Amino acid sequence: VQLVESGGGLVQPGGSLRLSCAASGYTYSSYCMGWFRQAPGKEREGVAAIDSDGSTSYADFVKGRFTISRDNAKNTVYLQMTNLKPEDTAVYYCAAGDMVEVVSAIPPEYTFPIWGQGTQVTVS
Repeated sequence: VQLVESGGGLVQPGGSLRLSCAASGYTYSSYCMGWFRQAPGKEREGVAAIDSDGSTSYADFVKGRFTISRDNAKNTVYLQMTNLKPEDTAVYYCAAGDMVEVVSAIPPEYTFPIWGQGTQVTVS
């Protein structure tokens, strides 16, 4: 079971990036997928999540700027980030959890047992 993130990098404020997370080794389509981030000196926080039915949830600080989507044929989840701000600078992680539903909020971290290695996003 493996998650591999890509797409991070350095971008100017107001710019855009699309993160990708490729999954392998399990039945991807049945899993809830989440994006989390951790900035230096801060705790990891949820950014967005999408479950197997396509229901989504976003943190308030990214609503209207970030979009999570999934392509089950490619076993890949995406995070399209627009209007990036310096405070979006962090290591972004994708995570997967089985039998997790997105109802009204991003599911808690403990419901995601599978994690990628992270990709750095720097807005400066």
